[in-house]
Amino acid sequence: MSADSDARRARHLGGLRAETIATLWLRCKFYTILARRYRLRGAEIDIIAQRGCTIAFVEVKARATLQEAMTSITEEKRRRISRAAARWLAANPWAADHVLRADAVFIAPRRLPVHVEQAMDLDLW
Repeated sequence: MSADSDARRARHLGGLRAETIATLWLRCKFYTILARRYRLRGAEIDIIAQRGCTIAFVEVKARATLQEAMTSITEEKRRRISRAAARWLAANPWAADHVLRADAVFIAPRRLPVHVEQAMDLDLW
């Protein structure tokens, strides 16, 4: 294996680990996980979770510090999450009457995860 593929694999595994931590954190907050790694061409939602009448489309960001994680969601990422959320809603019309949010869970070493509700605006229509 090349150094590039080793680095890519390490990032992938780190992302999976962060998503697992975020999933456990959300479950501790009484969210039901509806989907993980919801993917379609050009877009992905890390976690789709529900608590009561709220559906949260959750982006997970892991960085060296919480501050780095909290500033790492770009406008392009927000657009991709919105696009994927709109397609998920089209396939799950039962969810249309729920409160819909774009949340984030930020992960950093030796820190508790930080869950931010309504971390981004969704542009669904």
